[in-house]
Amino acid sequence: MDLFSSIDVEPARRRIDELAARIDHLNYEYYMNDHSEVSDFEFDALLRELQDLERQYPQLASPLSPTKRVGGEVNKSFPQVTHRFPMLSLGNTYSIEEIEEFEARTRRLLDDTTFSYTCELKYDGVAIGLTYRHGRLVQAVTRGNGTVGDDITINAKTIPTIPLTLRGDYPDDFEARGEVVYPFAPFDAMNAQREDIGLEPFANPRNAASGSLKLQDSAECAKRKLLFCIYFMMAPDGISLPDTHYQRLQYASQMGFRLQPHIRECRDISEIKAFIDYWDRERWNLPYAIDGIVIKVNQTHLWERLGLTSKSPRWAIAFKFKAQRVSTPLLSIDYQVGRTGVITPVANLAPVHLGGTTVRRATLVNADFISNMDIHSGDYLLVEKGGEIIPKIVGVDLEQRPAGASPIQYITHCPECGSPLVRPEGEAAHRCPNTDGCRPQILGRLEHFVSRHAMDISTLGPERLQLLYDAGLVHNVADLYDLQRNQLIGLGTEVGATIQDKSADTILAAIEASKQVPFHRVLFALGIRYVGEVAAKKLARHFGNIENIATADTLDLAQVPDIGPSTAEAIAQWFSSPIHGVLLQRLRTAGLKLSEQRTTNAENQTLSGLTIVVSGTFSHFSRDEIKAHIEDHGGRVASSVSSKTSYLLAGEKTGPEKLRKAEKLGIPLLTEEEYLKLF
Repeated sequence: MDLFSSIDVEPARRRIDELAARIDHLNYEYYMNDHSEVSDFEFDALLRELQDLERQYPQLASPLSPTKRVGGEVNKSFPQVTHRFPMLSLGNTYSIEEIEEFEARTRRLLDDTTFSYTCELKYDGVAIGLTYRHGRLVQAVTRGNGTVGDDITINAKTIPTIPLTLRGDYPDDFEARGEVVYPFAPFDAMNAQREDIGLEPFANPRNAASGSLKLQDSAECAKRKLLFCIYFMMAPDGISLPDTHYQRLQYASQMGFRLQPHIRECRDISEIKAFIDYWDRERWNLPYAIDGIVIKVNQTHLWERLGLTSKSPRWAIAFKFKAQRVSTPLLSIDYQVGRTGVITPVANLAPVHLGGTTVRRATLVNADFISNMDIHSGDYLLVEKGGEIIPKIVGVDLEQRPAGASPIQYITHCPECGSPLVRPEGEAAHRCPNTDGCRPQILGRLEHFVSRHAMDISTLGPERLQLLYDAGLVHNVADLYDLQRNQLIGLGTEVGATIQDKSADTILAAIEASKQVPFHRVLFALGIRYVGEVAAKKLARHFGNIENIATADTLDLAQVPDIGPSTAEAIAQWFSSPIHGVLLQRLRTAGLKLSEQRTTNAENQTLSGLTIVVSGTFSHFSRDEIKAHIEDHGGRVASSVSSKTSYLLAGEKTGPEKLRKAEKLGIPLLTEEEYLKLF
């Protein structure tokens, strides 16, 4: 018997349909017409009512309900999809002369045919294709390599400017292509939020947009407030679209896509150049990043006549803006101390508007950079920013150098602890040698120790570690394992970040759980110079325990694959320190795993002598787990396919380049199921 057969669902169905239609209308007015008919409170109340009804009557919930905009689904992987129509890249140029050549060549190829161009903004985002059938969104795919992309439909549904259902008249089957961009305002807000909780800020809106589309949790993607900007329509044979590119975009607007208002029809090169000149000046006033102008022949029936090159269409070209450069005074220099003692000079600049953001700081890299640039006190520095958000110093504005300015003298002592700096032979960076007494180095090592790929003590972020250090409770990583509940409760009251009872319990529970972390991750967590995750695994497997590593000389250490002389020297030096000897003894007493767990079971060597490349995602393992499983059974994990590869272990979303190379070299593929059958 149907669970719902005895329930009268018609009133609920009518209310769900009514709410969905109302919310869709309000979304359309807000995101397409910049008009808000109701307050945020009223809108949220309608959305909550719809969510409650869909939870109560799940059989009535539509996959295209406006509630899908807020996300909530967790996606284990992003399957790869072959594009129905290849997503070609455009030819790029920074030269107006090449735009003139493009226009003249197009006129020659089309002879006396009358035609025009469209000029539109080149969005600095992530290209995706949206497939609609019978007026409904059925799939969203990233550009990928132009032939194969990732299916990101779940996350695409959370972007308000991507219609889930179309309005009015529309083709039965077509693809809308466009760019997903991260507008500056929500991007800056997200970065501020990340910095507040101790996370690294995103580098730039484009990379953040790309990462957002690959988030496992679609609810998190919904928070990012991404924007979809349509720039293209195409359809299979038998489906008619308007005759010109400009008309197609207007048609898309009538269906419910938000059409950016800046596209223009241009008759000749003079109008094209005027459009480029205008937006080269005005681009910084836009709410999102653009990096150029796209020029297309407007009449779509001429595209086939103009044809393609091996990489791009002949009927379109992209003009890319040159990096913007400004001159601004150097106010002062901060010298930052990193986890390994490296000193990084950072210029404090008079605030200057550059590339849509206000720039106040930029790295000066090291002493050689300052010397080679011949930077003087009070100089005006030339700061440049192209497609990236991170500004860089590219020179000195000598015309504005103050009279009597003297060259910058690089510091000789650590700005934090006062120790004389050293510069090892052959290295560009100066270092503070006071490894165990310099506050930023200690805090940096603590942050590294608790990080996800090390001990994974996620309850201890940078702010809490600073609280513990400043309270005198933690000076090294071993101190974490001596913390008591009564020491934590109430900590941070004076700075408004009080640790309460529940927080104290979760901190201590995470510290206790870290004692189960395998030896190679403990070794990585120690923060020995040059010893990354891969090197730590190889050292752990080769030597078996911490004692063997500690007593090995540089020649023994250098016998480990991929451990070079510099790394061997750094390892030997670290273990020679009496302070580190005491530290290791305390970690052993605390119960951390300082030896590799090996078994003598013959099954453990199933993969002995095999080199396996891992690609894609898996249902039974995380990527790290399956690599560890291979190594635990005698196999070797390689990062790239070569003639020495035994198998390519291919999960979902396997990289197309790896697949092509494996096919070319005749390397056999293993699915996850086939891999498991080996055991």
